[in-house]
Amino acid sequence: MAHRLKVVLAQLNLLVGDIDGNTDRVIAAARQASAEFSADLIAFPELALTGYPPEDLLLRPSLQIRVEKALEKILQANLSIVMVVGYPQQIDGRLYNALAIIKGLECLATYHKQYLPNYQVFDERRYFEPGSSPCVLDIAGARIGFTICEDMWQSDPIVQARDAGAKLLININASPFHINKLEERKQLLQQRAAQGEFPILYVNLVGGQDELVFDGGSMAVTASGKCHFLAPSYVEGMYPLEIEVADDDSCTVPEQDLAPELSMEAQVYKALELGVRDYVNKNKFKGIVLGLSGGIDSALTLAIAVDALGKDRVHAVMMPFEYTSKLSIESAAQQANHLGVNYQVIAINEIYAAIMEALGDEFAGTEIDVSEQNIQARARGVLLMAISNKKGVMVLTTGNKSEIAVGYSTLYGDMAGGFDPLKDVSKTLVYKLANYRNTDHAAEAQEVIPRQVIDRPPTAELAPGQVDQDSLPPYGVLDKILELYIERDYSADAIVAEGFAGEVVRRVLSLVDLNEYKRRQSPVGVRLTRRGFGRDRRYPITNAWPIGE
Repeated sequence: MAHRLKVVLAQLNLLVGDIDGNTDRVIAAARQASAEFSADLIAFPELALTGYPPEDLLLRPSLQIRVEKALEKILQANLSIVMVVGYPQQIDGRLYNALAIIKGLECLATYHKQYLPNYQVFDERRYFEPGSSPCVLDIAGARIGFTICEDMWQSDPIVQARDAGAKLLININASPFHINKLEERKQLLQQRAAQGEFPILYVNLVGGQDELVFDGGSMAVTASGKCHFLAPSYVEGMYPLEIEVADDDSCTVPEQDLAPELSMEAQVYKALELGVRDYVNKNKFKGIVLGLSGGIDSALTLAIAVDALGKDRVHAVMMPFEYTSKLSIESAAQQANHLGVNYQVIAINEIYAAIMEALGDEFAGTEIDVSEQNIQARARGVLLMAISNKKGVMVLTTGNKSEIAVGYSTLYGDMAGGFDPLKDVSKTLVYKLANYRNTDHAAEAQEVIPRQVIDRPPTAELAPGQVDQDSLPPYGVLDKILELYIERDYSADAIVAEGFAGEVVRRVLSLVDLNEYKRRQSPVGVRLTRRGFGRDRRYPITNAWPIGE
């Protein structure tokens, strides 16, 4: 008999390692789905009980004790709604990335993830064994198949579910964001729905976890691959769906709510906001402090911090030196006052002089060089870290991907801090985001980043008249070379073949390779591209690999 099945996609922001807290949230969400939406089924993200990615917490001896207690607590809640819950399951010494299908006091079935990603930021083969069997159940009169995340990127699990009689597929995920990831998922689901000849319900995690941001974007596609439901990205929520089940058991997804799609700049900005908010809050910092230089990187970072945490939790410090321009001092004050943050000016002239006096004998007979410039940056780092310690706030660093790639930064100076929002943001993208924040982020345009900051030539102001282009190629050129080398693994020769000057290419690539030791000591930051520094790109510091083919 034809009827309707009501499913809730629980797009939740969960905390890694908080098994007790995550379990309570799962039970509360299931109760809400039943009471508020009269739902037949609720689906939670991948590894919902542990959070994702739990990394080496999966190796802790007490893991299974805690997980089993959590599952028992869910069973004892004795809820009438069907719950699809992701968790790590240990059987005979082997660990599986699993999901349990629970109703009332009974676990109806379990499924083990078959394809374990081991690329980019993923290393699931370090922990899990792959499953091999499909899972298809009759739930409220519908034949539903179940898979986990990476299974969707392969055809075998889809074919297995179809052949086992599935008329609808639910795929639970912890899929992190990178630029254009939502569109990639839509295209993938379209292909898999056509293969399986059934609709697919896709539920994704939302929230920041160290350098990863999970963007949500849970959705439902029809058997023909058309998206008929899309949850808002970056927003935690419970999203109900109605599925029509026909007399022949076929399932259809009527067109329902479709969240508006975001521009590339909006996607990135919201990912940065969420990454900062969750890193600060989940690690229990009172707020943040950053150095506000009057340049575009610190200006953008300040805006992100205020949007993420609120002005009352943001402390900005301008630390001028004799080379700091009047424009920088005025621009920093203008932005800080406009955003209403706690703002202080602490000059470093006397600190620098004291350090130079202490180093007088060591530096005797030498020429002034980058050493003196680095002392300026390190004096600022000391001040920010002191404020951090005293006030219980975290230092946000402000370096962008272009600078970090080529080492245009100072260890224990402007690299000193706990989190770098712009770590995977190229300089050219910094400008796009600054303009986006001023014009399109809010309902009413607000120039929170002063126009003169965007228009001025980039400069570290560590020497008289210094600008970035004295030391680096134009950012438009530099960023294209860096993208080809870092994100697409092009060799020097292959980049030159794209039309770039050989001398420039080899110099840039040499700087990237040389500065791996700096990046290993840099704070984590939000991953935005397919190949960010950190979990994504793991190169040896000590190596003799020649630049070339």
